[in-house]
Formats: sequence, C-alpha cells, structure tokens
Amino acid sequence: MRVSNLRKPAVAGQFYPANPKELKAMISSFADKSAQKSDCFGCILPHAGYIYSGKVAAGTVSGVKIKDTVVLLGPNHTGQGAVFSIMPRGAWQTPLGNLEIDSLLVGLFLEKSRYLEADSLAHSLEHSLEVELPILQYFRNDFKIVPIAIKSDDLAQLNAVGQELAEVVIENNLKDSVMFIASSDLTHYQPQEIAEANDALAIEAILSLDSQKLKAAIQESEISMCGFAPIAILIKAAKLLGAKKGQLIKYQTSGDASGDKSSVVGYAGITIN
Repeated sequence: MRVSNLRKPAVAGQFYPANPKELKAMISSFADKSAQKSDCFGCILPHAGYIYSGKVAAGTVSGVKIKDTVVLLGPNHTGQGAVFSIMPRGAWQTPLGNLEIDSLLVGLFLEKSRYLEADSLAHSLEHSLEVELPILQYFRNDFKIVPIAIKSDDLAQLNAVGQELAEVVIENNLKDSVMFIASSDLTHYQPQEIAEANDALAIEAILSLDSQKLKAAIQESEISMCGFAPIAILIKAAKLLGAKKGQLIKYQTSGDASGDKSSVVGYAGITIN
C-alpha cells in the first residue's frame, strides 16, 4: 500500500535494529512473557536506544492491552515545528510495517484545542515517538496513532491540552478505544546513586498523579528528565478520564545495561490506571 504522506524512520539502525527479524528478536528478549494483559488509561515509556531502555519499555508494554488508537505524547528534541505539533494524516513506517494516523481523531482534537497545530515538521527527525512504535507493534500490529510533540513546559498550557484531549475522548465515547503514551527518559548523565535518588522523587510524584509536585521536584533537585510536558498532559487527561494512580512496572538506568555507572540515564515504565 502506498501512502502519500509517509513518515519514514529517522533512527532505525541507530536506536533499534532496522532488520525486522533482528528487531523482533531483540524485543522478544526484553518482553515479560509472564505478564498478564490489563487495561490502562495510558503509560509512560522511555525512548533511548533499545540496548539501554528496551527492557523497561517492552517489559511495561508486555502487560498492557493496546487499544485501537494510541495517542503518542513526546518531547520535541529538535526544536523544529509548532510548539504543540500534531501530525494530521498519513502513516508512520517502521521495520515492522506502517501505522496509520487516526486522522478523524486528529480532526476532533484540532477542533477542540486552542494549542494544538497541524504540523509534520516537528516529527520529521524526532525520535521520542518513533522508538515506541516497534515495541507496540510487536504486541499488536493493527492500531492507529496520533503523534503529538511538545516544546512547552508551561504547566497551565499542558493542563489545558490534557483537558482538551480528555474532553474529546469523553464527548465521543472513546474511552474504551483510545489510550495515551507519554515518552520520557528521566535523569540524564549523573552518577547512578544520584540518578536513582532523583528519579525516585519524580516517580513518586507521577505515581500520585501530581504534575505540580513533579514540576517542583524537577526544579528543586534539578532533575534533567526530558518528558515533563508529555507526562503532565497524560496525568491531566488520565485523571479526567477516571485514573486514580500510577504503577511503576520497571526502573533501571543505562548503567544497569552497560555496566558503567559513573554517568547514567534513568528509565521508568509506568502505567496509569
């Protein structure tokens, strides 16, 4: 099938294998074969190279029932495109196949939101959403996506976007068919002990679904997590949809994978229930 607006992989062969067989084998090695699938409003997944964060991401998704449409929320690392960028149509290609954008849902979000803008530029080279897709596809290959990249850290704006997204889901009776994924790594390039201590503060705030507490922890402890914005949007939307708490599924650092614990990046897999 040819797609006129096809977003091709930007980091295949770098963050994860470009060869489908190698990619499936790697994800399989990370998956939790004993996990029981359950519903959730959304989850938080890391987005580093699979050798570092793949075990956390795949281990978390192992226990999640992937819904018909996944709204992907990620930080904008490149600085390109709109502040709140939503790719409106087309498909994303990965080594495991194409994933269609849910253009009808995108249209509803754009109609409701004061902040979201139809924009593809922000997504052209951004890795934070791309790296989640093959892991999701390993467990289910027929879902649609809504890709959103965010540059703002303004909590009032993030809460407003979260509310807008939740209202669209509620008004259109989509709670059973739409889920949210926030893409974020935690502490960047600190010794293992410092990363673990700081990340514990961030995780505690996330598990209590308190984005104000999370922002305070980030500022007070100078936690260099990159995905505060998508997590704040997810927390607001999920709470309005009925979420009560978060659950930490897995935490580790790049040092746990590489053995070098002098300067690590932290990764958490969390479900929002």
